[in-house]
Amino acid sequence: MPEVSCSVANCEYWAKDNKCRAASIMIDIDQHAHADYSDEFAAEPGSISVDHMDHAMDVKGTCCHTFQPKKK
Repeated sequence: MPEVSCSVANCEYWAKDNKCRAASIMIDIDQHAHADYSDEFAAEPGSISVDHMDHAMDVKGTCCHTFQPKKK
């Protein structure tokens, strides 16, 4: 698994030296920043499924500081 840096020390998955120890990482666009993903029903409105894809124009539109647009 790649090394993931995290500066949110009050997160359950935060570890020493600002490392994330979560088994998986969820990254979304800022438009969905306040979405509630606590329900795991893929067919429910607002949930993310494998078929769900968003597009960000640049890093400012994402909740991921390492975002880089794909080269066409």
